[in-house]
Amino acid sequence: MKSPVEDTPREAKASHVPRAQEARTETRGAPAVRDVDVSVIVPITMGAGRVREVVEALSRELDRLGKSWECILVFDGVRGKAWIEANELAERFEGRVRSIGFQQTFGESVCLSAGFEQARGRVLVTSPQYVQVDPFELGKMLAALDAGADFVTPWRHPRIDPYLNRVQSALFNWVMRRIIHGKFHDLNCYFRAFKREVLEELTIYGDMYRFLPVIVYRQGFQVVEVQVRHLQEWGGAGFFGVGVYLRRLLDILGMVFLAKFTLKPLRFFGTLGGALAIVGGVLLSICIWDRVFHDEGLYQRPLFLLSLIQVVLGVQIVGFGLVGEIIIYTQAKNLREYRIERIWESRTPRDDDPRKDDEPRSRGA
Repeated sequence: MKSPVEDTPREAKASHVPRAQEARTETRGAPAVRDVDVSVIVPITMGAGRVREVVEALSRELDRLGKSWECILVFDGVRGKAWIEANELAERFEGRVRSIGFQQTFGESVCLSAGFEQARGRVLVTSPQYVQVDPFELGKMLAALDAGADFVTPWRHPRIDPYLNRVQSALFNWVMRRIIHGKFHDLNCYFRAFKREVLEELTIYGDMYRFLPVIVYRQGFQVVEVQVRHLQEWGGAGFFGVGVYLRRLLDILGMVFLAKFTLKPLRFFGTLGGALAIVGGVLLSICIWDRVFHDEGLYQRPLFLLSLIQVVLGVQIVGFGLVGEIIIYTQAKNLREYRIERIWESRTPRDDDPRKDDEPRSRGA
């Protein structure tokens, strides 16, 4: 497989200085940057992560674009070769490459959260621990942010990974598009760019980092999908374990709830509990009918116990929804499911106002 530098488009190659010259032009004693254009956060979950390739490829492209940058490498309880390379890069790019190490594994969401807390850039970029996407595509993603987007998610097209993996990914993204009524084609790609303001209304936990574009989209931000060139992919081909598909199913159910019932829990729990209670009630009525008119045993029938459990369980689930509604009601003044991008208003100046223009004025919200 070609290296990330060899896969870079010709116009991007021309701007890259030779390796030896690049080493001479780096400022070893530069002070730490306090305000940068782009912060790159890279979660490292394997000791064999290709840290050097990621930092060098993205730094070249950001230098070509004239952007100041920093790179935060977050190690999720792993060390190995990647940790050694990270220390070397920290000395080479003094003040621009930093490493965060956890004592144990917490997951990629925690890694991203820790990186976001330490980031100082106006734009945040998340990258896998290898060069998955052509670094040249970063320019298109940053341009989309400059054009007004709040969050840019990539679409690897065409894909270069095995056919079976592509089919599974396409099916997953198709299901998510039907759930959220969005147009995302590649939620499995973690090479993303977004403005710092997005973090103010963003909460990442569990495996929700996979659905960042969906969460941001539901928060009312402008999310743009950009086609990017796919370079390489880690992992084998074929079907995953049963646990992986079960976790994905639970993730999808979680996104269904977050997308449609976050502020209306009674609709979800009421529908589910009501259905169970109705079915259980019908079966319970049949058992009672047989007991009254056919003198059949009641307590000895498994159907009677099953229907009774269904009714009780349905009532309990509806109760969960009612408790959720009470919590939402008491916290309603602190909750908001919309985002105001800008307010346009027109003011008529007074006679004594020196600014007698009737042009509408706008202000951000």
